[in-house]
Amino acid sequence: MKILLVGANGTLGRAIHTLLAPHHDIVTVGRHSGTHQADLARPETLAALCAAVGPVDAIACAAGNVHFGPLAQMTAAQFQLGLQDKLLGQVQLALLGQRWLRDGGSVTLISGIVAHEPVRGGANASAVNTAIEGFVAAAAIEMPRGQRINAISPTVLTESLQGYGPLFPGFESVPAARAALAYQRSIEGAQTGRVYRVLP
Repeated sequence: MKILLVGANGTLGRAIHTLLAPHHDIVTVGRHSGTHQADLARPETLAALCAAVGPVDAIACAAGNVHFGPLAQMTAAQFQLGLQDKLLGQVQLALLGQRWLRDGGSVTLISGIVAHEPVRGGANASAVNTAIEGFVAAAAIEMPRGQRINAISPTVLTESLQGYGPLFPGFESVPAARAALAYQRSIEGAQTGRVYRVLP
């Protein structure tokens, strides 16, 4: 398969690439690295990306920024970060991507555990991740030409504990390689409209 991997240079993206590259043609995408560059918060770069890459068998996203911070100090501009980047960026990727996906192809998006297990300071992340999962459920019943769409919802990654661990007190982590398996299941499997929760 020819797989477009957005966020290929991140912690999770590298694990996905390591798992899938031996058996598939991976086209890597990052904001500043990879075979192609694109920014989820800039829709015009996603349109240019799809045109440059051409038809693919799968689109997988392992990227997306959200804002973590106390609700009492949160501004509308800060809340917009997650809406414009992780939510609308991935929605735009899916909307554009369905035109470049081959028949029976798949789209795999990223949400996260705070969609169903909120944490202090995570209002933006919870709202965004819940919306992504809702979009996937609804889009799955309308995807054309046998195309599929799923979301991956991992708990905090072991490799990210140094930066994000304090936000997830008492949460058990999973290694990125384990979360990558959910991407393989989505891409190589047959299910659609699913949220694959990656938990210890």
